Amino acid sequence: MSKLSAEEKFIDLSDYGRPIAIKIAQTFSNTSITPVHVTLMFGISGLTASWLIIKGYYAPAGLFLILKSILDAADGELARMKRTPSYTGRYLDSVFDIILNFIILFTIQQVTGQPLWLMLFAFASIQLQGTLYNYYYVILRQKSAHGDKTSRIFETDTPKALPGEKQWSVNLLFNTYLLFYTLFDRIIYFLDRNASESDTFPKWFMTLLSLYGLGFQLMIIAIFLSVGLIGWILPFFIWYSVGILIFIGIRKALLN
Repeated sequence: MSKLSAEEKFIDLSDYGRPIAIKIAQTFSNTSITPVHVTLMFGISGLTASWLIIKGYYAPAGLFLILKSILDAADGELARMKRTPSYTGRYLDSVFDIILNFIILFTIQQVTGQPLWLMLFAFASIQLQGTLYNYYYVILRQKSAHGDKTSRIFETDTPKALPGEKQWSVNLLFNTYLLFYTLFDRIIYFLDRNASESDTFPKWFMTLLSLYGLGFQLMIIAIFLSVGLIGWILPFFIWYSVGILIFIGIRKALLN
């Protein structure tokens, strides 16, 4: 179930796990398994990958990172199949993502013995890359005929709980989300505050931008782990951030 119409869909390089995610969601669609259960599964997958890195099993760790990416898509698919969208699931997903990103990079830093500042710089770089991708993608979805009920371009006010969820859980997770993401959101918004005024974003632009999607970032980490280049992961993502200014420059110059 796409968040965009057929005319708006682009090749999302970070969404390679979607076909498997749909199969997983279909398997759970008529069971008591909820989207939140699947979110917990991807959390366990990410923690397992970190444990395997500590133990030196780098290739299996990479496979669990790919599994985490697939399950990350499956929870949303299941929510749409069961017609149970929720802010609880939306914010829990994002909170898990940022915590797991930190744990994975911290684990890599500990194993390689690289400076802590390098890991923190790489973590900030990954988050800014993902924030830029999500910022433009949410704008595109908001303009879509399909609409998007749980993702917002600007996260400022606590949303009202949807049917089937508790307001207290929405409040808690929303405030946790703000704690973790506000700084990155503000930086990207400062760099391109007028992006929402664009008529649309071309498919080619969104496909290139999807190189910054979390799924693609996890694939890069998995590849580096599998070929024995664990020491390159942190510096790579720092240099990879150069593209942020390139994408914003393209958007401002060509896509007004």
